[in-house]
Amino acid sequence: MMQQKPLTKRRVLGIVFVILGGALGITAFPEFWRVVHLELVTYLNNGITNAVLGAIIFYLLFLVLANPMLRAMRQLEKALFKQSPSFLLFGSVFSLIGLLLANVVSIPLYRMPIFVLNTVVPILLMIALGYLGFKVGTTRLDEWRKFLQPKKRNADVLERKVDDNFRKYKILDTSVIIDGRIKEIAKTGFIEGTLMVPNFVLHELQLISDSADNLKRARGRRGLDILNELQKDESLSVEMYDGDFEDLTEVDGKLVKLAKLLDGIVVTNDYNLNKVCEFQNVPVFNINQLANTLKPAVLPGEAMTVTVVKAGTERQQGVAYLEDGTMIVVEDGQHYLNKPLDVIVTSALQTAAGRMIFAKPAHQQKGLNEK
Repeated sequence: MMQQKPLTKRRVLGIVFVILGGALGITAFPEFWRVVHLELVTYLNNGITNAVLGAIIFYLLFLVLANPMLRAMRQLEKALFKQSPSFLLFGSVFSLIGLLLANVVSIPLYRMPIFVLNTVVPILLMIALGYLGFKVGTTRLDEWRKFLQPKKRNADVLERKVDDNFRKYKILDTSVIIDGRIKEIAKTGFIEGTLMVPNFVLHELQLISDSADNLKRARGRRGLDILNELQKDESLSVEMYDGDFEDLTEVDGKLVKLAKLLDGIVVTNDYNLNKVCEFQNVPVFNINQLANTLKPAVLPGEAMTVTVVKAGTERQQGVAYLEDGTMIVVEDGQHYLNKPLDVIVTSALQTAAGRMIFAKPAHQQKGLNEK
């Protein structure tokens, strides 16, 4: 018993070419025989001969075009696999609408006796309107989703209008998702509106989670876990942005452009992205700046107890840390390594990297006061 060969992509494409060639041969060859004055030769001008000739011609075309077409199909598959289900759904639906419209417009043309009008023009219309439908469906995904979502009762009353004091979309970058604090901040209600995760940020997270470096891989997977937790939390409004900006390669540039497009706010921990947003007048939330702002104020003369954990760089300094991570530089602190020490704050310095406190041992300050 002969083993049946599997239907490969190449074989299926060849069958499609042969069937299409046969169908076009039946349609086009009668006109060809008429032009060359052979329409009365019955063994040439008949359905079977026309179909066979059309199939042979298209099979020869297939032999020439097969490899380029298969390469194009593989590239198309890779591009489609990267897209979200909503991108594919809206693209397919609107493409079908475009094809249906092309068929409706072509109904009068099908009755024309001229081959170009009854065959070529309808095909061109299908290609043009199908492509137009695909572009309409995939370039305005957010608007279509909002249009199809049922409006909640009193939505018009509860929905805040976008103005200088409120912007609906808070666009998350990779660093803030990996950091994870955004989830707890959003749950407290301090961040209003919708958390938006662009598809290109998700793609960057996937690349990091697939990294050969163990630390990067762990950070990427943590980011994906945080993202899943955000989506599962019903108390939070989280949306994906499926579009992309193919003219830009850097994720930071895409985030800035998206924020301008949606009149949103970029949420980040990245110092450089923060500066780029400020330079381009794009609103930005920096979680690290928020954390530094929320640290309790420390005033000169305030007393506290710390543990010096390492030596400093100058004047036998010692370095200690508060529970929130604030670094304290203690003068002459090297003599008290790994011991609790009462200190008096002398000054505090706020930098872009955080806050730094300078202090002296309390007994030294007390001695100076007694003198």
